[in-house]
Parts: sequence; structure tokens; C-alpha cells
Amino acid sequence: MKKLIVFDLDGTLAESKAPIDKEMAQLFSALLDVAKVAIISGGDWPQFEKQVIAHLPKGTKLSRLSILPTCGTKFYKYKSSGWKKIYSEDFTVDEKKKIIDSLNQAVEKSGFKADKTWGDQIEDRESQITFSALGQKAPLEPKKAWDPDFKKRKKIKVILDKLIPEFAVHLGGATSIDITKPGIDKAYGMYKLRDTLKITIKQMLFMGDALFDGGNDQPARTTGADCIQVRDPQETKRVIEGVIACLK
Repeated sequence: MKKLIVFDLDGTLAESKAPIDKEMAQLFSALLDVAKVAIISGGDWPQFEKQVIAHLPKGTKLSRLSILPTCGTKFYKYKSSGWKKIYSEDFTVDEKKKIIDSLNQAVEKSGFKADKTWGDQIEDRESQITFSALGQKAPLEPKKAWDPDFKKRKKIKVILDKLIPEFAVHLGGATSIDITKPGIDKAYGMYKLRDTLKITIKQMLFMGDALFDGGNDQPARTTGADCIQVRDPQETKRVIEGVIACLK
């Protein structure tokens, strides 16, 4: 029996940077009635608040929910007085500068520089630097159309891996590339969940839309945890219904 259900966010629980819908909110809350739940994503803490927490129904058992922003480089738990940060693996000023300079160079060299963007392309999330090809505020449809097969970002990643081999580069979301310290990825987050919650990896189940090689969910598979690849939030809903039925 699984004791902890772990989710990716964008593309799994919700569309990219969009809030979970009402049906997902109800199912997610019902899942918390029968199991502990965690979310690991490349987004920062405010994204979790806007996309998930603000939409959960009253009475949801938040004490059973763990939030791991920026690919597990941060960890939040709900206490009686509210959400508390457990840890954060932040970059130094010099590390941030090198990563941002390398990102700009890699995008230029790849030939995939976007003609139109919505908002900033590079976001400093303290423990992670995230590149969004069309900008942080880009509409969903252009984002879906820009790199559906990940080929553009894979080419950028190859260049980045050579420029900044001391950091880890992950592909995530619809148009994003996440950069963290080495060894800080969703596998790191899974192990932090194991150590903090005292739940074994075999007692966890991970769901994500990018479990393929090079995808930002793939490190979760390397832990030995059972994983389920989902196409989109609609498929995630059906899987959650099955998990609830089994755990009841």
C-alpha cells in the first residue's frame, strides 16, 4: 500500500501556470483524506499558492500536504500557524550570474530565440534559475505550440551542459528550462520526503507528465519509486480516482 502520493504540477495537476480546476481541487482534497500527498515542481512557492492551495476546498487536510518548490530545492510544511519553509538550497550571487550569462549564450547559439515574448524570460527563484522561452506571462496556446516535442529545449540543454557542467539542467513545463545545483532535482526531493516524513521510497507513488529521458520528472524514476506517466491533468484525475478507490 502506498502512503505518499507525489505529483508534478504543470502538465500533471494543472495546465502550465494555470490554477487547478474545481474537479481537480475536489479530487486532490479527497486524496488527502486517505493518504499523505506532496507536490514537487520547478515553480516557486507563490506559484503553488496561486495554482493549488488557494483553490482547495475548506476543510482540506493541509497538514498531510508537503510542498517542494523549485525541483525540491525548497520544502514547505503546514503547521498550526500556517505554511513554514523547512529548507532552501540557494545560489550565490556569482553562481546566478554565470547561469544567466550562459542561458543567454545558449539560447542565442541554438537559433531558437523567440520573436515575441510575454514578460521576463529568466526568473531568479533563489535556489533555481528558470528560463521560459516565451516569457513568464505567455498565454497557454503559444506555449503549447512552441516546443511540444522538447526538441528545441534539448538542443539548448546540450549547449548549457557544456557551458555550465557544474550545474544540473532540466526540461520542464511547456517552454521552460530549470537550472539547479548538481544533485538537486526531483530525486533529491523524493529523498527529502523520505527522510522528513519517515516514509520509504517503496511506499511512494509519483505522477508526472515528463518522466521520459531528459524530462524534469525523470529523476523521480531513478529513486526506484513506482511512477505513472500521465498525458495531462485530465488523465491525472482518472488516476487519482483509482488511487482513492484502492486506498479506501
